[in-house]
Amino acid sequence: MLTAPEIQAKANENRRLIIDMIHTANAGHPGGSLSVIDMLTAIYATDVDLTALKRSRVILSKGHAVPAQYAVLYQYGVLSAEELGTLRQLDSRLQGHPCSHRLPQVDATTGLLGQGLSLGVGMALAKRDTKDPHNVYVICGDGEVNEGQIWEAATQAAHYRLSNLILVIDENGLSSSGVTSEVMDNRNLVRKLTAFGWQAETIDGHNMEEILASLARARAWTEGPYGIVMRTVKGKGVSYMENNVAYHSSGIAGELYQRAVEDLKRGEACV
Repeated sequence: MLTAPEIQAKANENRRLIIDMIHTANAGHPGGSLSVIDMLTAIYATDVDLTALKRSRVILSKGHAVPAQYAVLYQYGVLSAEELGTLRQLDSRLQGHPCSHRLPQVDATTGLLGQGLSLGVGMALAKRDTKDPHNVYVICGDGEVNEGQIWEAATQAAHYRLSNLILVIDENGLSSSGVTSEVMDNRNLVRKLTAFGWQAETIDGHNMEEILASLARARAWTEGPYGIVMRTVKGKGVSYMENNVAYHSSGIAGELYQRAVEDLKRGEACV
């Protein structure tokens, strides 16, 4: 088992891969990819064996953040460095949203926001009914949970007491339209999940010790589904992207790319 600093080092490497991919494509969603990468790296490092037929599954419901998932898959040898350079190109397996048909190590095709938790409920039910002991992780954005389908699925998950289902909400405070609370104020998401019958908690989504401890609690919970609301910074690690809605969707060209690389190098030196 890797230590928290070792997993954090992998997450930092993945940040650089995200920036490189989006720079090469000159298109993508850097902000949400950078906010979710610490948690995504931790999930794969601690509970996903990509070589196994039966394994834990990861549904990136906020599918626009897929550069983060591609970076992780590269770390495990699923993708080559050359293929990372094909992000969002015609006929590439690395589309702008996850496509499990083209890349089977991606566990669900997503992109139309709001559908991932429903997929997760179905997978978790199938695993329970076939006595598959592995978990299903669903990662949503805090803007995405405005979708009513999320809460229909949350109700169903609690009804069936799906203790193998773990929902992670990336609460970075910004959606494509602006400040999330101004677009639609969901208020206290932990309280809301609890009201729907979930066990839930809030953590710092950039503190690897907190992330690992939270994941351990979620896996140990046997009374029903578990929700982790992680407070993050959109564009984390790149100074001019942090908390900047302009980098929800944007290319990274020229001097801005160099500044991003330098920011990430400074961040790695501080770990």
